[in-house]
Amino acid sequence: MAHPIPHAGPLTLTVNGASRTIEGASPDTPLLYILRNDFELNGPKYGCGLGQCGACAVIVDGQPTRSCVVPASVAIGREVTTLEGLGTPTALHPVQRAFIDEQAAQCGYCLNGMIMSAKALLDRNPYPDDDAIRDALRYNLCRCGTHFEIVKAVRRAADYLRAERAHESER
Repeated sequence: MAHPIPHAGPLTLTVNGASRTIEGASPDTPLLYILRNDFELNGPKYGCGLGQCGACAVIVDGQPTRSCVVPASVAIGREVTTLEGLGTPTALHPVQRAFIDEQAAQCGYCLNGMIMSAKALLDRNPYPDDDAIRDALRYNLCRCGTHFEIVKAVRRAADYLRAERAHESER
């Protein structure tokens, strides 16, 4: 028996705080394809296509999510954050700034997933130890071997975020 073809129609998602609609999209289309091809957000990368490397990670309602294996319909009514939603080239998010300061990149392909997973971790745990950091990043693959620098970058990002919070509470 043939499976029915999912209805292709308008698909509205909230991405980086803005409501965005794409016409003619199948709800089964991987979220990664909608983000990159339709919304032109190139932070999430196509890595393995199997949800195993983490290059495609985005944050959906606070949880790191592998956008290559999640249908776009899963994101309907939820907040999706991509790398582009964290900061700008002139106003980096503390996690982005920490990765630069620690030189936690070589080729940079894994960085999207590392940064998004680190942000999700620090949002729920502002005081992670190295074990918590490694656990949060365990499903993100880095072929270049910058794992030590990445852990240091997450520690530094935690420091930056705590300093920002302390500064805001003084106001």
